[in-house]
Amino acid sequence: MIRWTIAAAAAGLFLCGPASRTDEAKDDYRAVIDKGLEWVASQQHKDGHWEANGGQYPTTMTALAGMSLLMEGSTLREGKHADRLRRAVDWLVERSQRSGLIGNPNNPTEAGRYMYGHGFSLLFLSSIYGEEEDGDRRKRLEDVLTRAVQFCGKAQTDRGGWGYVSSADGGGFDEGSVTITQMQALRAARNAGIVVPKGIIDKAHKYLKDCTTPRGGIIYSLAHGAAFNGAERPPLTAAAIACSFSAGEYTSEYAKKWIKYCQTAIPIDKSGRDSFGHWEYTHYYYAQCLYMLGDTGYAKLFPDSREADRLTWTKYKEIVYDYLASRQSNDGSWNLGHIGPVFTTACHLTILQLDKNTLPIYQR
Repeated sequence: MIRWTIAAAAAGLFLCGPASRTDEAKDDYRAVIDKGLEWVASQQHKDGHWEANGGQYPTTMTALAGMSLLMEGSTLREGKHADRLRRAVDWLVERSQRSGLIGNPNNPTEAGRYMYGHGFSLLFLSSIYGEEEDGDRRKRLEDVLTRAVQFCGKAQTDRGGWGYVSSADGGGFDEGSVTITQMQALRAARNAGIVVPKGIIDKAHKYLKDCTTPRGGIIYSLAHGAAFNGAERPPLTAAAIACSFSAGEYTSEYAKKWIKYCQTAIPIDKSGRDSFGHWEYTHYYYAQCLYMLGDTGYAKLFPDSREADRLTWTKYKEIVYDYLASRQSNDGSWNLGHIGPVFTTACHLTILQLDKNTLPIYQR
């Protein structure tokens, strides 16, 4: 797989010690994962794509479903899902526009939110780029990724964020969830060896900092004013931590603020599992944060904290994995949320497969 950067590796060593591949999982969870992956595989259309309820968001769903199969350990060359991954890659590459946008802005289900599909596709294709050995296909994929990064730069607002569509199409509007999607995708592209202008990343990091309230949470958008207490969004704050960690910024003061805020705003005990909306989206990112923290990272960031108060990956898994197993449908899917089971199942399989340590973007 693609190697992660030296800077990120060094930061990871600070938090967690040497990274190691952990393919073994508790038998109960292995069965849950396998059942979920089989369901995802069964939902792929013949042309290679996946879609949400009512045929919506095919670009986003294809990228997220592809990521869940890639985390299983399959590659373009080998593995149980190699053929499905190749078809998904081909489907997305065929939807690369001359502008660099990955997706179909003429599809009415995507026209108003095409930046989500673009970001998740850039994440997926960057994660798989190192596995492509066919010279012509690799060259085409490199061109798609390079133009996709350039499109990100052009779509960014003056404040440094991104909105549901490009800055030009959206009148300069930006918000946190799309911004997070682009930032993690750009990091994956950089990990893959694609040139990502530093200025794009610097502006995006400033945007997240400007979105941070005194209490340490991230607000929805800067388009209508500055950050203030009471406007925080826990899912966006968890996603901001994941972006910071993906970029190797484990010890920044902002990452610490975001962690402290999330610790109070995102309960992971049994009483709080259904206490807020967007559960699958929130934990898609929060699980990445806690996995990267491992069992010792929090103590290193907050050495004066009480042991009982520390966030650890082991504690998180004990609660969340059992919860996910209990909510899985008989067919292997998870059907929570209004977007549909492909989205929710892909998010939950990402959480359950982090210990496999297969993708650089999620590695410690």
